[in-house]
Amino acid sequence: MRAWVLKSRPKGMPQQSDFDLVELPDQPLQDGQLRVRNLWLSVDPYMRGRMNDVKSYVPPFALGEPMQGGAVGEVIESRNSGFAPGDKVLHMAGWRDTATIGAESMPQKLPANMGVSDDTWLHNLGLTGGTAYFGLLRAAEAKAGDIVFVSAAAGAVGSAVVQIAKLKGMTVIGSAGGPDKVAFVKELGADACIDYKAGPVLPQLMEAAPKGIDVYFDNVGGEHLDAAFATARERARFAICGMIDVYNDGKPQELRYIIRTIPTRLTMRGFIWTDYFGEIGTFQQEMGAWVTGGQIKARTTVKDGLDSTLDAFLGLFSGANTGKMLVRL
Repeated sequence: MRAWVLKSRPKGMPQQSDFDLVELPDQPLQDGQLRVRNLWLSVDPYMRGRMNDVKSYVPPFALGEPMQGGAVGEVIESRNSGFAPGDKVLHMAGWRDTATIGAESMPQKLPANMGVSDDTWLHNLGLTGGTAYFGLLRAAEAKAGDIVFVSAAAGAVGSAVVQIAKLKGMTVIGSAGGPDKVAFVKELGADACIDYKAGPVLPQLMEAAPKGIDVYFDNVGGEHLDAAFATARERARFAICGMIDVYNDGKPQELRYIIRTIPTRLTMRGFIWTDYFGEIGTFQQEMGAWVTGGQIKARTTVKDGLDSTLDAFLGLFSGANTGKMLVRL
């Protein structure tokens, strides 16, 4: 087995020297375990937080140990009666080519009759799709008629939010970096999309949403979050999913318009998608129908080979991806 390990905890933007790709000896399977040959690996911005030795909703990566992340693989050996060789599984033992896993990796057998590609379980039918669905419809309590602002709208989560919001009868304003990504967001159905690389966010958002916004889905933080405060309507709801703008620099955010939470009676709710795991069946049924029916589409940015995993991860912080960033093994 080859696996990526964290050698040292990054200070600021992670560097190649913080990681190592190592060989690990195979271990005999214990009762209840599976051996899985990984086919697809997911890299996600939240993984940056796990590289810090701080208390959070998920434990930090241990130094010198294989890192974890979403993966889809094929069972090649099983000592678990619920799985057989040949089964495809979604699990959390990514960042490696072969994984020996038990219940701690939350293996989920994938249905064979859905008619979707294996990688779909790492975006629209997996963590990113679930984050978009529950963040928009549960955390933000978005409803038909709302004006919704979505940052990082060309990313994995943001692009799903755009499409779900349109299917639910909302007006959607996205934000993306550069003309190509703006065009992609509009192709997904957004009513407008601002280009944060073309100028300050706030004046563009005020022009795109002259009546203000009811919902903000935050993937970015920083300037985008402040612009959302400035344009929030009464009883606006903010779903705080991520703040990629501040993951690496550690600087405090300058939020000049946060005072507007008081007159607008604005509500902010941070969330992770497992908060709503009791409703996973509802998500899979509704999102599954949209995906198989072609109403929700995905674009992926794919890197090939385990050796490319770190480059794929670092690319998230420079905007190298449109849609979901994946590694194909």
